[in-house]
Amino acid sequence: MAKKSQGLNSAKKLVERRKVSRWKSKWFIKKHLGFAAKADPLEGAAQASAIVLQKVQVEAKQPNSAMRKCVRVQLIKNGKQITAFLPGDGASKLVDEHDEVVVERIGGVMGRAKGDLPGVRWQVIKVNDQALGALLSGKIEKARK
Repeated sequence: MAKKSQGLNSAKKLVERRKVSRWKSKWFIKKHLGFAAKADPLEGAAQASAIVLQKVQVEAKQPNSAMRKCVRVQLIKNGKQITAFLPGDGASKLVDEHDEVVVERIGGVMGRAKGDLPGVRWQVIKVNDQALGALLSGKIEKARK
């Protein structure tokens, strides 16, 4: 391994070395070539509104054996379909087909699926412009359409 340049006139060489080194990092490449934004159904946004198509149950990965409650939704902004997790006990009873929901990233490690849900990277946070957490705790009732 070559030693780094030192001395008064070494700045240009160090800058060039840094530039070359950064392109050897897969995280740097992903970020600067925009792979994440191209593959992201939310197109880089933190949240997006969607319409519920159907309720589904996703089987958890080993060693768990639960059926996690999820919804299949179609994003309004681009028509793409994704599966979103319904957090909380009894949340699936509050969401019906054709409801408008707001989804956000779950925030698992490096943007991948979180926990024991294979391929589920989003979760529902609002149903018909009402917070899902408030609906679950009974602070508000679900609005009629």
